[in-house]
Amino acid sequence: MNRATREPLPGGGLVLTVPDSGPDAGPDVVPHSVPSLRFERATGRDWTLTQGERPLIRARSEGDGCCRDLHLHRLPGHRSPLPPVSAAMMRAGGDWTHRYARWLEDAKEYGPLHPGRWQLSPRPTFAPGIWSCDLVQDWPDATLELLCGGGWHGVLPLRPLPAPDAPRVKAQRKHVREGTLAPVLLWWVSFLDGWLLLDGHDRAAAALAEGTPPACVELVRVPDEADWRATAEQITESHEEMMARLAAHPASPHIDRQRQALERGYADVISTLPYDAGGTLMR
Repeated sequence: MNRATREPLPGGGLVLTVPDSGPDAGPDVVPHSVPSLRFERATGRDWTLTQGERPLIRARSEGDGCCRDLHLHRLPGHRSPLPPVSAAMMRAGGDWTHRYARWLEDAKEYGPLHPGRWQLSPRPTFAPGIWSCDLVQDWPDATLELLCGGGWHGVLPLRPLPAPDAPRVKAQRKHVREGTLAPVLLWWVSFLDGWLLLDGHDRAAAALAEGTPPACVELVRVPDEADWRATAEQITESHEEMMARLAAHPASPHIDRQRQALERGYADVISTLPYDAGGTLMR
């Protein structure tokens, strides 16, 4: 099988480059061109999250101006793209990020991967409120108050979170106390400026019942190589023009400081371009 290529990142993350499965891709490439889990635009204000042929979310944006309300109606039937994680597997531990990457590659029936570059990385911390007031617990209907620019910056489960005393949650709470709980899987959605909870609803409920946010692996679409290289060329051209203008001035400590600041800023921007969060595909 022609697997996606992997680029390891500092901190235990990786970039997964999923190959195209078009007519020239070869018979052994995993078919991801039209992912099972996908967003589909119905009208200018309506969209649907679909898994296979089953709708999971029907959404409608209402209001005028930049701050709107997004009304959601979620439906049952979400299937996790990851296989069940056993208690023995959690106690054994391991590299969950790379394991989830492999499972997502194989999740042709339920997963979101399509050709391109995807970053998976541990997400140990969040801004205050993400797993409390910004965790959507109403079911099946909910309303998100989108901030100016379109986002809301919270976590949206794809099925109801079970109660803290549910039997399967009780079993997971022991792993929280032991420090062996497997991370949940979050998918960053750019036009929501927030995350979908793809896997680990019981584990999330267990961690929250124990008073701690769950450990997470975050799945983010990042720019394709051609796109970030084109952006890098534009930034480089602009940087070279600014450096040339500085070079036309007489040498001085002030000019030296400006040059150093420009060089540092240029290096910082170029180094992060391949890993900046990209836009989530809406079909």
